[in-house]
Amino acid sequence: MEYLGLSLALLGAALAAALSGIGSAIGIGIAGESAAGVMTEDPNKFSKCLILQALPGTQGIYGLLIMFFVLIKLGLLGDAGAVTLNWNQGLQVFASCMPIAIVGWISAIYQGKTSAASIQMISKKPEAMGKAIILPAMVETYAVLALLTSIMMLNFGIKL
Repeated sequence: MEYLGLSLALLGAALAAALSGIGSAIGIGIAGESAAGVMTEDPNKFSKCLILQALPGTQGIYGLLIMFFVLIKLGLLGDAGAVTLNWNQGLQVFASCMPIAIVGWISAIYQGKTSAASIQMISKKPEAMGKAIILPAMVETYAVLALLTSIMMLNFGIKL
């Protein structure tokens, strides 16, 4: 029971990194399949395809960022030593990680699908690259909002 709070907090941090990372891997894979098809026809579109393929990877970065914030808050990075958490505080940290864990996971997959469609668009109209980036960037908005929610919950909602 002594380590329940810390365990809950670390589970939240692990899920933030893992779920958003899984979503990013799936999203990048979806976009990569589309990019590979386009580049078989025109290898000169590599740079445009790569930019669009990379977009779903940001959710994984956001989840990793929240994981680091949690580790810092818990005193696990640095010389200060770990703080002691009761189960309620651990549950609060866990809950703070869930916005980016869940939204990061799902939005990365849908951003990958949108990026794949945008890659198909630039295969026919390379001059539409600006429009092609905006479409998956709209999905990114919700990942950014989830990241901000997790940051605010960690920094303002929990007193350790």
